[in-house]
Amino acid sequence: MRPPDSPVRSTDGVDLAVHDLGGQGPALLVSHATGFHGRCYVPMVEALADRFHAVAFDYRGHGDTPRPDGPVIWDRYGDDAVAMGEAMVAASGGPVAAFGHSMGGACLLMAAHRHPGLFTRLVVFEPIVFPPAGIRPPGDESPLAAGARRRRATFPSYEAAIENFSAKPPLRGFTPAALDAYVRFGFREDADGQVHLKCRPETEAETFEGGGGHATWNLLAEIETPVLVVAGKVEPMQPSNIAAGVAELLPNGTYLELPELDHFAPMTHPAEMAALVAGYLA
Repeated sequence: MRPPDSPVRSTDGVDLAVHDLGGQGPALLVSHATGFHGRCYVPMVEALADRFHAVAFDYRGHGDTPRPDGPVIWDRYGDDAVAMGEAMVAASGGPVAAFGHSMGGACLLMAAHRHPGLFTRLVVFEPIVFPPAGIRPPGDESPLAAGARRRRATFPSYEAAIENFSAKPPLRGFTPAALDAYVRFGFREDADGQVHLKCRPETEAETFEGGGGHATWNLLAEIETPVLVVAGKVEPMQPSNIAAGVAELLPNGTYLELPELDHFAPMTHPAEMAALVAGYLA
């Protein structure tokens, strides 16, 4: 497969950063979670290198893709997934398989609804597709948004950032390679000699706050693409708690629950996730 050219143009004049992660075989599109970037999944993809040629990208405001002016709107993230899916189809000559994590899973479902011919199969891990009533009481502040706004965005060096994150949940559970990828490609060194987070804390916080603001739940019954919906340990008021409902509404949905894993399984157990992806996409 010839990977799509970088960048790929999305709506609002956004140019999506594209990352060829290599490998042999049919194309696999990788769609990342809120606050992350496409190259966070390098350890998982390396375990798939003999079966798939993986390509990742960065959503607007994440990684190497700039955030346009204006508020965070989840449907525009859906635009990014559509643009990337179309570029993959053009490069591959036909529909491709895709893996999406959290926000990235929701956006793949948005794209599959808007353009049914983009994907052969999807694997989505705890997609952010909430029922209309949401998962929290009305007016209840998102602890994820509050945590994002408190996130430290500047460190003296990449090594200092890695040392900091390796001592704190949830990143301390990442494999060393996954944590290294998160930091090396998620921060940039500026003229001040320090490294700065590419996805600004406010962008991450606004994304968490808007997670219930898209209508994908009501559209699931119209998505014909075969989808494996995976959840880790099911917990109240977490994406894992609604994953089974997402799978049930999908006409060709399959649900798999892995209670030994948490929401960050692609980074904490990349080899296990690779085997799961390969098994379903085979």
